[in-house]
Amino acid sequence: MCINNTLVKSKDLHEASSPVNTIRVFYGVMFDAGSTGTRIHIYKFIQKDPVELPVLDNELYHAVKPGLSAYKDNPEEGGNSVRQLLKIAKKTVPEDSWRRTPVILKATAGLRLLPEDKANALLKEVREVFDESPFFVPNNSVTIMNGKNEGRLFFICLSLIRARTVGILDLGGGSTQITFLPKSKKTVQSAPSNYIARFNLFNNTYQLYTHSYLGNGLFAARLATLGALGADGLDWKVFTSSCLPKKFREEVTFGGTTYKVSGIPDGYAGYKLCYYEVMKVIKGIVHQPYEVKGSSVFYAFSYYFDRAVESGLIDGSRGGAIEVRDFKKRAKEVCNKMTKYRAISPFLCMDMTYITCLLKEGFGFKDSTVLQLAKKVNNVETSWALGATFDYFRNLNIH
Repeated sequence: MCINNTLVKSKDLHEASSPVNTIRVFYGVMFDAGSTGTRIHIYKFIQKDPVELPVLDNELYHAVKPGLSAYKDNPEEGGNSVRQLLKIAKKTVPEDSWRRTPVILKATAGLRLLPEDKANALLKEVREVFDESPFFVPNNSVTIMNGKNEGRLFFICLSLIRARTVGILDLGGGSTQITFLPKSKKTVQSAPSNYIARFNLFNNTYQLYTHSYLGNGLFAARLATLGALGADGLDWKVFTSSCLPKKFREEVTFGGTTYKVSGIPDGYAGYKLCYYEVMKVIKGIVHQPYEVKGSSVFYAFSYYFDRAVESGLIDGSRGGAIEVRDFKKRAKEVCNKMTKYRAISPFLCMDMTYITCLLKEGFGFKDSTVLQLAKKVNNVETSWALGATFDYFRNLNIH
């Protein structure tokens, strides 16, 4: 059994053969507080029969930048960014449904990377913003989500909106995740025990391979490549890389901290040197699951998708299927013609090389592995947020 993702038009409600009093409409508001932005997902579900699973009828999605972690020294402003998004929820959810619509915020790598006291101050501020809202605030409504849950909930999301399950790769700003349903016992036996998650869904027990690598998201990896992650002397140090255009020099901010970065004016730049730099960020850190060397198809989201669009590998409106080797080939082109691509992003060489290195040297994918790059699947914004919202209702025994 699976949620039917076909969008139900309002006229269908009147044409439904079920008596009107069996139809239930309910909403869920889920905040995804990521390292580079805070996103709100407002879901509308319809349940035509008490014994059937609810149907996702509609979703409204909106995002603001920067992420909550940028307000580590000013939690009130962080709370204000959430308050602005709640105004959208009030306009979207009918007023008579406010008091029974749960509002939940789950923070990911951005807050995981912060010192505990600063993260807790931000969470406390968000709780206060929630408490003053007209929505239903469940217990533990504002939390930092662990990486294993992120992968599990992403899997639930794709299970809800697809007929079959696939592997999932997600690349955020602070962390990266891999999640798939192992077909081989050797994958389970050879994996670290905390990389295997067991849970029940739709009357089935699943055993997932899932892991989140904190500090290996795209923006954190940039800083690690530059040697800036966790460095001191930020007031005067300039961090350089052969992955950047020679004449490039700029200040970049991540997680509320600003760094001075530049190319190497008198040095060399290009793919080979960049690959060597990036390897240091991945080598010995990323576990290679036994069966990814096979012919599985993986869906790749977030910055995998964005950088493939920026570098011209796929069309942004349609997405598309590419092979791992296509990332490598385009990374070489971008790095060896940095001036041509600088207008798109001076970091494009570093990002494309990192993605190539993560896929090949990190996870161990073959050049021929097919990646399905997407932002939406079956017209639904893909993220762990839908899985988390459904999981919440499931735990309430709402069928």
